[in-house]
Amino acid sequence: MTVQEALRHGTHLLAQAGSDEANLEAELLLAHTLDIDRVHLYQRLRDPLLPTPEQAYGSLLERRLAHEPTAYLMGHKEFYGLDFAVTPAALIPRPDTEVLVGLVTAFARDRFRNEPFLLIDVGVGCGAIAVAVAHELPQAQIIATDVSPEALALAQRNAHRHGLDQRIRLLPGQLLEPLSAHPEPNPGYRRASSRRADIIAANLPYVPTAVWERLPPEIREHEPREALDGGPDGLRLIERLLRQAPGYLKAGGALFVEIGDQQGESAGRLAREAFPAARIEVKPDLSGLDRVLCIRPQ
Repeated sequence: MTVQEALRHGTHLLAQAGSDEANLEAELLLAHTLDIDRVHLYQRLRDPLLPTPEQAYGSLLERRLAHEPTAYLMGHKEFYGLDFAVTPAALIPRPDTEVLVGLVTAFARDRFRNEPFLLIDVGVGCGAIAVAVAHELPQAQIIATDVSPEALALAQRNAHRHGLDQRIRLLPGQLLEPLSAHPEPNPGYRRASSRRADIIAANLPYVPTAVWERLPPEIREHEPREALDGGPDGLRLIERLLRQAPGYLKAGGALFVEIGDQQGESAGRLAREAFPAARIEVKPDLSGLDRVLCIRPQ
């Protein structure tokens, strides 16, 4: 079997299984098997596929056909132009969250210029938000929290991978509660205590339980439910965060929370209850759907 024949075979199997991106997934899995990128894959189409990589590729296809996500099979995923290690300990980073990172970085550049600022990343997962912001803004100091020790270990791995572990401090616990348990300042940050942030960012579970139960098996059976299922209305943890946040966010700062595409009105109502004098907006994603709740206390 040549590389080209293997690619066609994988594409056919994945298409039969209902993949909307069968060719792309087959390319990614085969390139991963051969430890090359997709450009070099197409340069080797006529090469024979040796028995060992052929067996490894077949194994990956079997796992993908059993609904295991391609990103977990490969062990990494690109987000905001950076490569992240991913495991079932945390959600696979998605383009929707890039909207939040873009809003955070734009606000920080406008508000702080080159001055240091403190960002609290609530529910850090694999570290996508924290690492992307730290990479984009060298003056950023970040504290990130998560209830999952496995997710925190993965986030630490990604921070180290990009040389940012000295600016990202990881704390175990629920929402903003770890900041009260660990009140000492973040290393290198001297403008305020670590209990008051200039920016809070969060990508918490926001999928309503009934919707989670209907998600594709790639998501429902493999990605951590606790990072997706937000309770009956999807806003259980987001409401808790909004109630906590006034005690941790400085005046003149901002809070950015990723939400579901139909949650703008209800999330905005909760935000007004927690921050009655704040400027509150719901920013859309590239499809024009609700995506990020933005709160700026006056």
